[in-house]
Amino acid sequence: MSIKKETSNKKISDFDTKEIISYAERTATDITDMSWNDSVKTVLSVCCDSPTLFPEITSWSSNEDYITKWLKKYFGGYKNRPSKRTSKKIGTVSDEILNTIISVRLPTLSTDGINHIKYAHRLSMSAENILGLLLEEYLAEKLSSYGWHCAWGATMDKIDFCTNKGDLLQIKNRSNSENSSSSSVRKGTTIWKWHRINAKNGKHYWSKLNELTECLDLCEEDYATFVRKTIASNPAAFYVEDSKYWQQIQ
Repeated sequence: MSIKKETSNKKISDFDTKEIISYAERTATDITDMSWNDSVKTVLSVCCDSPTLFPEITSWSSNEDYITKWLKKYFGGYKNRPSKRTSKKIGTVSDEILNTIISVRLPTLSTDGINHIKYAHRLSMSAENILGLLLEEYLAEKLSSYGWHCAWGATMDKIDFCTNKGDLLQIKNRSNSENSSSSSVRKGTTIWKWHRINAKNGKHYWSKLNELTECLDLCEEDYATFVRKTIASNPAAFYVEDSKYWQQIQ
């Protein structure tokens, strides 16, 4: 494999696909403690066929180094899926000016009442932080037998699932969650886009995904069952701040 002349933050280029796949297969277990499998091979092969799908990775010095970091991203994402992850606490503190805003608009609220609102909002934020990850794991679990493989760890640029035929799928939880960069990747390419819920009216679009993937049992009820089972078996996936307010509500 060719060696880059300087450290790059860009995507891999000028490579031999067979050498890339061979290197990844030889080294995956040693560098990630995870076994080489059809899913990682499919995702990497599709990236090799369409190099613009490779994600940007910082500070790599050779093609081997890029693939090593790519493999760590893939298996790191897999090992950090909601059924296995321990979520971190919210990294920001509440702005005290919120108390003033709420109290002026709703002067009958007590200080405790305002704090209930603030902590409930932070609890909701913590839940929202894992929404995308839960949806990704659910679909990875359901679609694998239909030939769709998850690009764990954001190992495809703005693409979440692919098939060995090169079909590409971008998923979003809500209709208003797509930004301009994720939209632009579809220009001139055949990439399917799907979102679970319409942000304006709450309508679900599972039937569209069933038709696209030929997996006919995707539905909101089944997804809710998966979410309940996942959080119940791994409560650490959903970070809950210590607070007297939850104890009072319970």
